[in-house]
Amino acid sequence: MKKRKIGLTLSLVLAAGTLLGACGKSNDTTKDSGKKDTFSVGMVTDIGGVDDKSFNQSAWEGLQKFGKDNNMQKGKGGYDYLQSKSDADYSTNLNTLARQDFDLVFGIGYLMQDAVNEISKQQSKKHFAIVDSEVDQPNVASILFKEQEASFLAGVAAAMTTKSNKIGFIGGVEGAVIERFESGFVAGVKAANPKATVDIQYAGAFDKAELGQSIASKMYTSGADVIFAAAGATGNGLFKEATDRKSKNPTQEIWAIGVDRDQSDMGPDVVLTSALKRVDVAVEDLSTKAKNGNFPGGKVTLYGLAEDGVGLAPINSKAPNKAAIETAVKEWVAKIKKGDVKVPGTRKELKTFSAK
Repeated sequence: MKKRKIGLTLSLVLAAGTLLGACGKSNDTTKDSGKKDTFSVGMVTDIGGVDDKSFNQSAWEGLQKFGKDNNMQKGKGGYDYLQSKSDADYSTNLNTLARQDFDLVFGIGYLMQDAVNEISKQQSKKHFAIVDSEVDQPNVASILFKEQEASFLAGVAAAMTTKSNKIGFIGGVEGAVIERFESGFVAGVKAANPKATVDIQYAGAFDKAELGQSIASKMYTSGADVIFAAAGATGNGLFKEATDRKSKNPTQEIWAIGVDRDQSDMGPDVVLTSALKRVDVAVEDLSTKAKNGNFPGGKVTLYGLAEDGVGLAPINSKAPNKAAIETAVKEWVAKIKKGDVKVPGTRKELKTFSAK
């Protein structure tokens, strides 16, 4: 009788344990099927490549900083990028990252507008972001910049540095973004030195450094002593030409102005300054918002001087009138931020622009 009671008690204990175990597994399953507490973000470069020393590189630097600040690892499940060798790669690369379950996928550059629009509709439950263009989809955040404000300051620096009153502008591919760079730059030159002229030429590409060098060579030969390139990797040719000429004739006073990131590393003796377009800041900022559950899908986020999204890199210490340029730039920044000066973003606006 005693053995039977013990057996019955043991059976009840085992049964209870089984039920508790089942309940535990049920709770675990519910927890696992809930929202994951990790976050991953990837980006697709345009044809300029991740090491273009300019636009794409700035975006990748911002993504790297976000990843490291959040203890993420490079690769699937963390932060990563895919490089596009041609425009045919855009849709494929975007789709690949979306299928790899990245929580946010960036398309870097306005050349990817159609691809982001296409893939975001196919992958409607995924979040995408595009830099330099607007895609009207509820799962796409669009990032735009007031490039004209940064290039205006670069124009002021160029106008106060030139001795020949001949300045050059090299654009990559004609479009709204580069037109903003061009218009702002010319406005800055005119505001600071009405006697100066700007020779404007387009390479028709963002990835042809040899074209950039060829255009720069002709401009310098024609008397230009300051040239600004807003042309992605094509602009690297400008720095090579300026550096080569400076090496052959150290007394020659010629300057180059960089774009997107501080490109002083491209030629310490020839880079006057750079028109900063903080793609890195925008990428990091949007990634943080998405991670915190504040993804601005279907909206456009605009970054200008007031948002610290654009600006001017430090003036080269070898510039003959460095202090005067810095003072002037500071004054113009204050006027633009206050709204006293509206920098033109198109050629049409430039025609009626007045800095007074």
